[in-house]
Amino acid sequence: MTDTADLYATATGLIERSAAAYALGVPEGAGDDGFFGPASITWRMSADLASPVAGLRSLLIQALHPLAMAGVDQHSGWRRDPVGRLAATMAYLATVTFGDRTAAMQAAARVRRIHDHVRGTDAVTGRPYAAGDPALLLWVHGALVDSVLAAGSLVGTPLSAADSNRYVAEMVTAAELTGMPRHLVPSSVPELDLYIASVRPILRCTPAAAESMAYLLDPPGLDEDTAEIWQDVRDAAIAVLPRWARQMYGCGAPPPLTPGRRTEIRQSLGVLDAMFLGQPGALETRQRITLRMRTARPA
Repeated sequence: MTDTADLYATATGLIERSAAAYALGVPEGAGDDGFFGPASITWRMSADLASPVAGLRSLLIQALHPLAMAGVDQHSGWRRDPVGRLAATMAYLATVTFGDRTAAMQAAARVRRIHDHVRGTDAVTGRPYAAGDPALLLWVHGALVDSVLAAGSLVGTPLSAADSNRYVAEMVTAAELTGMPRHLVPSSVPELDLYIASVRPILRCTPAAAESMAYLLDPPGLDEDTAEIWQDVRDAAIAVLPRWARQMYGCGAPPPLTPGRRTEIRQSLGVLDAMFLGQPGALETRQRITLRMRTARPA
């Protein structure tokens, strides 16, 4: 296992490496509008201030599936370079969301090839796993989509019921790119809720899940300003976790999110976004995306 000093070194590049991955994942000269396009809900939600909260909540939910967590724990090397793993995920999501179809399909193909080699046996349940198993891919996908909606409704920009359903339906394509049969993927909010409820009986907080949560909620090595902001991100992620997930992690009920506290969290998210955009290439990338979205709206 990596010692604390190594973890300290990797956590210091959280914003810098995430911004670099974002800029790398969004090509300047896209050949087409990709699988979603600038008028999509997917593009709109990707720029929401609540995105860090959604990302953290998603990781916490995903980790509760023992087989999904075993694959990450045994194959990803997240302890050696947790920030690098997060940055790689961000680059992939940026390419699939904003890249043209060729770039998105190439990125997805690389991920599928990696998944082909991720297989083993979960030490906790004794069950075999394979990262390319549609059941595990679906859990990772469902946790992300659900987290985007949940975080947006709490500390971001809430979607209408119609747009929420549209977002879930759009994201079926993202799931399909990773290798999931389209007909298995929830395409509406009610379907997504039913799916998550159906998986709950097999979820549990394994030692690996508890360890990863401890790191994600309090990553060592952050500078003082970033650590203060991350506390607000963490509080928001815990507040937006479903009660059953908090109970699995042994977290007590969070204090009510008052309007004043919500404003404080949104201010922190705004500062974090400004720090992110201050990194090389990030602001230019965001501006290209925003311009394309504004141009698309009249249509």
